[in-house]
Amino acid sequence: MAKMNMLHAINSALDITMAEHPQACIFGEDVGYFGGVFRATSGLQEKYGQHRVFNTPLTEQGIMGFANGLAAFGAPALAEIQFADYIFPAFDQIVNESAKFRYRSGNEFNVGNLTIRTPYGGGIAGGLYHSQSPEAYFAHTPGLKIVVPRNPYQAKGLLRAAIKDDNPVIFFEPKRLYRASTGEVPEQDYSIELGKAEVVSEGADVTLLAWGAQMEIIEDAAKRANEQGISCEVIDLRSILPWDMETIAKSVTKTGRLVVSHEAPITNGFGAEIVATIQQACFLHLESPILRVCGLDTPYPLALEKEYVPDALKVLAAIKQSVEF
Repeated sequence: MAKMNMLHAINSALDITMAEHPQACIFGEDVGYFGGVFRATSGLQEKYGQHRVFNTPLTEQGIMGFANGLAAFGAPALAEIQFADYIFPAFDQIVNESAKFRYRSGNEFNVGNLTIRTPYGGGIAGGLYHSQSPEAYFAHTPGLKIVVPRNPYQAKGLLRAAIKDDNPVIFFEPKRLYRASTGEVPEQDYSIELGKAEVVSEGADVTLLAWGAQMEIIEDAAKRANEQGISCEVIDLRSILPWDMETIAKSVTKTGRLVVSHEAPITNGFGAEIVATIQQACFLHLESPILRVCGLDTPYPLALEKEYVPDALKVLAAIKQSVEF
């Protein structure tokens, strides 16, 4: 075990992959000698050479077009989109090509070796073009998997699982936690199964559900609620697509209440899908309406970032509203 922050953990997972697969390539804007804008790929070009870790032009559509071609030939393609906000020029390649390769060929060919890493979310005073959480756009697309880690241990294990998965995976990394989140991480290889939520702490009165950086927020809210005599079951969804409905439904059946929190705007955020599905599965067990604590329906603000982002006090208010209904 070694103490790592999230960047170190991601770098370790990439290092293991590059050593494991001689054909694996890392590519994106500034990922080479510079090590990426957040330094997630630091040292990898020096170790594996410019032919395997290299910079691309500033064209996200081109990055993903190249990634699809490389992955189609069986090489592990590790593409980085510098910010999740920049992923939209690549939307056509991801949604219309990456997600449909296997289906359109009747499984004769695929791009299952494709992993797309991209930092998402706010908390760094990045303003409207460096703070978005676009996971819901891609969750509407069959053929993709979407994963979001909450800490360094999760980041390394989930990234290794994403790389080894035989489907294209978008790996959203909470940039606010890159250096802020630290912990003990195995130096050796390990994987965490995709598509499985984790019950972080058990409780009896209300279920709290989030993913990525928002996990820190709901854990804080759960502690505050516990001080007021409210027992919260805290769950990290981890995988947006596919998502673990069974674990959530089992918890809500026990507690009778659910509060979902995410940083993306509330309207048509992925929380809406969760609410609709759990309402249908657990209707007779619900003690109160399912609540969402999310970002606002406005472009991500700079000066008013703290007002925009769901925080522990907002989640705590929702917990009280749910329990007192």
